[in-house]
Amino acid sequence: MAGALPDVAQHDTFPKLLCYNAEHRASLAAVREKDLGIWQTWNWADFRDAVRKLAGGMKALGLKRGEKVAIVGDNRPRLYFAMSAAQSLGAIPVPVYQDAVAEEMRFVLDHAEAAFIVAEDQEQVDKVLSQKEHLPALRTIIYDDPRGMRDYSEPFLHAYDDVVGMGGDGGWDDEIDLGKGSDTAIILYTSGTTGTPKGVVLSYDNLLLCAKIGADFEHLREDEVVLAYLPMAWVGDNVLSYCQAHLVGFSFACPESPETVPHDLRELGPTYFFAPPRVFENLLTQVTIRMEDAAPVKQRLFRFFMKVAERAGADILEGRKVGLADRLLYRLGEVFVYGPLKNVLGLSRLRVGYTAGEAIGPEIFRFFRSLGINLKQLYGQTEASVFVTIQTNDDVRSDSVGPPAPGVELRLTEEGEVLYRSPGVFQEYYKNSEATSETKTSDGWVHTGDAGVIDDDGHLRIIDRAKDVGRLASGALFAPKYLENKLKFYPNIREVVTFGHERDFVTAMINIDMEAVGNWAERRNIPYSSYQELAARPEVLDIVEGHVSEFNESLAADPQFAGSQIRRFIVLHKMLDADDGELTRTQKFRRRFIFARYAPAIDALYGGEGNIVLETPVTFEDGRSGTITGDLAIRDARVSEAGGERTAA
Repeated sequence: MAGALPDVAQHDTFPKLLCYNAEHRASLAAVREKDLGIWQTWNWADFRDAVRKLAGGMKALGLKRGEKVAIVGDNRPRLYFAMSAAQSLGAIPVPVYQDAVAEEMRFVLDHAEAAFIVAEDQEQVDKVLSQKEHLPALRTIIYDDPRGMRDYSEPFLHAYDDVVGMGGDGGWDDEIDLGKGSDTAIILYTSGTTGTPKGVVLSYDNLLLCAKIGADFEHLREDEVVLAYLPMAWVGDNVLSYCQAHLVGFSFACPESPETVPHDLRELGPTYFFAPPRVFENLLTQVTIRMEDAAPVKQRLFRFFMKVAERAGADILEGRKVGLADRLLYRLGEVFVYGPLKNVLGLSRLRVGYTAGEAIGPEIFRFFRSLGINLKQLYGQTEASVFVTIQTNDDVRSDSVGPPAPGVELRLTEEGEVLYRSPGVFQEYYKNSEATSETKTSDGWVHTGDAGVIDDDGHLRIIDRAKDVGRLASGALFAPKYLENKLKFYPNIREVVTFGHERDFVTAMINIDMEAVGNWAERRNIPYSSYQELAARPEVLDIVEGHVSEFNESLAADPQFAGSQIRRFIVLHKMLDADDGELTRTQKFRRRFIFARYAPAIDALYGGEGNIVLETPVTFEDGRSGTITGDLAIRDARVSEAGGERTAA
């Protein structure tokens, strides 16, 4: 059901688009939520009515134009209604990562000067209340889920249902008419990989123009189905769910819980899907586990038809010429392997799939495309309202992120840093003019901080974060993220942090994948009681050593990275964790923090030791802090010469 998009010059804010959809697409599904195992649906007229009632209550509580409304919780229709209600009154929503600890949340709420907070449940309310004395601008907290809230008596606390009943529409239509495209639509805080998070100020014009670029490019339709499962504080969810849904009129669905996302994905069968590489890594791990547990005949079928898919799948997907024999075999594979596998993954109806946020391992990327899944890479930033580059359907490459998106200009500095200019370029960093001027030039070019190369066809290849790219002592290129993503193709490996700048060779710290390795251990009756115990098993270290050696052999064939083979590694005794400060809430490394915390381990890797006793801080699931100590074996991997000959490190 393709139709003309509304005129964004006339309907230049999301509340105006909401009213347009309620009039012209009233009966079409707008948002869905799985509650107690049943999908509930709101059409566009329902969406408008819910927003109007909530906005009336928020205005009655004193919300004013320009004030900030923080929104914290899992993806829930009522939280999206709150975002829309705030925008309709001229207020500015500020989504907060729902898994942020209280101190992290405090920084964003205080820096943004949030006057209102709409929280999902008691857990989020408790985090806010623990920091209330540090939040002078905060006047009102609205909570959605009343469970556990009966004994809370603070006068500034209000149940969502009570707020809905507080007033009429409060001149809602007039408030919407006051909005214009140049107004601030949202403030999204960066993940803070290198320091304090920055508040990215985006206007309606930024978001709508970029949403339209993506919608036109992919020919998005009213009947698209989207799963809104990524954090509301991430620009990917905001643009590809909320913004494009308002523009195109398609529906987005909220999962029952973060834990049920894989099941809900299978049940929903989205047609338009966005996920960071970690999600696809996890899906591949699930495939590997299923195949390891399958009957021998199924394993043989899988291996045979995956070889066919590797030869022909991507070419068939992109409409290239494929021999008759491979084409017929691929059709058989669709019946016996690819089709059932896509059904299990929830990707059988997928028309457009994106991955971004981090580089995806080329082997992982090719695996999904070989199944006939139209997975593409895009490159974007919060500061760009997502879209900087997008791969076209007929020219998808595993080693690049595509040419510039329509309306986007791209260039490199002499040092190789990627710069772009586009309609989506952010207005400013909130209350941080110094960072704004450092990032955005006076003529609108944005410094990405990423090192890249633009090939003769105009495709951008991201090498790494510019500040992370280094050189070995020999002068060989050292690009840690490239190495880490390539090694993470192995389902048994969850995380990798590499070291090598100005060193004689490359070393690594590795996290195993608890699910994949645990399944392997259970099938072999290898006992373990915790991640720490499993990660220390000699049999597990042997597996990881084999993966690293294979990785080195494949790296030796690449002249640019042959000198970056991993010679020594350790498997950590704990998972790298955002609660421990090692990752951001978007699961990116805080490298400087990791280097400082694990300095003794790094010294041991380069000092020739055979093991190290390492004590590190840890945050337990119940919020308590403590330490965990492990006696970690240091393994030497085998490296390969340029000709493929393998030698000891």
